[in-house]
Amino acid sequence: MSGFSYSLKKVLINLIVIIAISFLLGFLFLKLYLPMYTNHGETVSVPDLSGYTFDESTDILENAGLNYEVSLDSGFSTDEKPLAVLKQMPAAEEQVKNGRKIYLTLNARNAPLIKMPKLVNMPLKNVQEILANIGLERGEIIYVPDIGINVVLEQRYRGVSIDEGFEVPKGARIDLVVGDGLGNQILSVPNFVGMDEIDAEFLILGSGLRVGQKNYFKNDTIPSGRVFRQTPEAEMQVKTGEIIDLWISGERDF
Repeated sequence: MSGFSYSLKKVLINLIVIIAISFLLGFLFLKLYLPMYTNHGETVSVPDLSGYTFDESTDILENAGLNYEVSLDSGFSTDEKPLAVLKQMPAAEEQVKNGRKIYLTLNARNAPLIKMPKLVNMPLKNVQEILANIGLERGEIIYVPDIGINVVLEQRYRGVSIDEGFEVPKGARIDLVVGDGLGNQILSVPNFVGMDEIDAEFLILGSGLRVGQKNYFKNDTIPSGRVFRQTPEAEMQVKTGEIIDLWISGERDF
């Protein structure tokens, strides 16, 4: 009987030792090994990358011990440089583990193209709202004699009249030719034929008329840059604000 008791006691002691060792190993694993393996407690504050270029951002992230990935979707802002960071995930100042991947959305290198709406014959107030809503800027407002007060008569991009559907880059400045409500006077169209293109434009505007379509054609007999045809023709009676189309020798200077 005593031998049985001794054996049972020995088994219990061994079992207690095994349980104690198991607890010890578990404690060491949870408190020492696992935190070291997962960098537990070692976090990095995500830097604010807004406005930095892609190259600048990658240097900042690498110095902070973070990785990065560029999102396939890009945005566009006229206020930022091409390839500048527009958005990041996780956000700035968030605490993340060392080596965490930061996702970047970059500003597009080239502005997306926008099809121009038809602004002609619309009130100026409405046109300004339309331009802002589609990502374009209102440029210069050019008032000309016309019976339609604050009515858009022409839309221009880089000094050239453009029609509905013409593609311009997002953020482009669109100049507007607008009526001043004083278009009832009758005048005789001056003769612009033979004049230099720039002089003809000054005379058109100074006469209370508007520059219309400028058509360029190579002409061996007429010096380059000279007007050789106009519509309406000289001496015709028109109202102030009338559009004058010109035909000019040579090629357009872009």
